[in-house]
Amino acid sequence: MDKKFIFIILLLIFILIVSFLIYKSQELKRTYVTEVKRQLEHSVKFEKDILTEEDIKYLPEPVQKYLRYINVIGKEKVRNFRVIFEGEFRTDPNKGWGKMNAEQYTDLTNTTRLYFMDMKMFGLPVVGLHRYIDAKATMLAKVAGLITVVDGKGLEMNEGETVTVFNDMCMMAPGSLIDKRIEWQSIDSHTVKATFTNNNIKVHALLYFNDKGELINFVSEDRYYSPTGKTYEKFRWSTPIKDYKNYNGIRISSGGEAVWSLPKGEYSYGKINIKEIEYNVNN
Repeated sequence: MDKKFIFIILLLIFILIVSFLIYKSQELKRTYVTEVKRQLEHSVKFEKDILTEEDIKYLPEPVQKYLRYINVIGKEKVRNFRVIFEGEFRTDPNKGWGKMNAEQYTDLTNTTRLYFMDMKMFGLPVVGLHRYIDAKATMLAKVAGLITVVDGKGLEMNEGETVTVFNDMCMMAPGSLIDKRIEWQSIDSHTVKATFTNNNIKVHALLYFNDKGELINFVSEDRYYSPTGKTYEKFRWSTPIKDYKNYNGIRISSGGEAVWSLPKGEYSYGKINIKEIEYNVNN
């Protein structure tokens, strides 16, 4: 057989393999995009409605003050939101930080959260997809989008991600705090306790506010961390937040940290900055 012909055949095989690997590496992103489109079809069916003082009058005073401060009164109630992040992430208290970019879509009409991230882990590119649908959570992460390194699911994750969903509501879509599934208890002029229930999963959090009315921290005891990588335990989880900015007429925090309070000390594992956020998206 002619050597040139053999070379062409081998080159075509190589191109096909590379093309397949590239296509396969983008599978999680395609899943994210498909799920978002499906959720958008559901969300656009809901009518627009305006948030009023009447809607918030039963909330604790610090929460009312917060909603007035961020300028959501008189704005359209939030059905969904899409946010783009940049930040840093680490998988161990003793390891360095890796750069991360992420995109999230949350549908509040059926309590769905989809979160796609692209980051570096141990110097390698890693993509991950969190899904929270019908109060069931999964987390899948793959090196180069091909080799699975995390495949998480189960009751602990379902409860923990319910906390995350509620945290997102408090931090990124505060207008949603009129949700009837939230039970409130006033602690003092700067602190409230909240209990959020979704599909029989009940989680609790303390919300801390400053004198201006800004939410400055969210603390929950209902998330799980695995010190050994095998068994899960509940530890205090908090998200101190910072620097309020104006996004499309609404003033929210521009980012913050995710922190575990472990027996050996505080472990900050995530730092995010909100680049863009859009509410009530249609496409």
